[in-house]
Amino acid sequence: MALDNVTKEIRASADKRVSEIEAQTKAEVRAIRAEADAQISDMKAKEDKKLKEAVERLKRQELSSAELESKKIVLSRKREILAKVFETLLADLESAPRDVKLGQYKEMIESAKTVIGKPKVVISDKDNFTAKELGVKSVTKDPKIRAGLVLQSEDDTEEVDMQYETLLRNIWDTEIKALSDILFG
Repeated sequence: MALDNVTKEIRASADKRVSEIEAQTKAEVRAIRAEADAQISDMKAKEDKKLKEAVERLKRQELSSAELESKKIVLSRKREILAKVFETLLADLESAPRDVKLGQYKEMIESAKTVIGKPKVVISDKDNFTAKELGVKSVTKDPKIRAGLVLQSEDDTEEVDMQYETLLRNIWDTEIKALSDILFG
């Protein structure tokens, strides 16, 4: 019987020790799980924050891209309008009545005489002005000229381009900002 008692004591001690180890193991497992859950929660929060920031950044980029595209479309349309205004203005100058053109041409010639004393004039083949009407030495016609004048010295060493298109382009290039402000505010 003494052996039975010793065996029982050993078993009781072993069972107690197993229970203690199981309890300790369960506590460690709970602690590990709690720590893992905390780390997972922290990692999830960080990833959620990164994802939210990435989504916001993409939204901002998309919005910026859309705004830029919108500005490009508006700018392109403004350029089209300005080009149309330029062509309309040039067409109006080209189709001015004969007496209006004659007056403009005479003024151009007078202002160019400060550079070229006795100019020869090259005009569009659509214009029918004589040297006498314009007050110049001679008149030559050139189909390349749409409207306006090209004044040349007698020896062809000097030339003043006063074609409507050239004059309008010079004014246009120097005044485009002001014109754009007038047209588009």
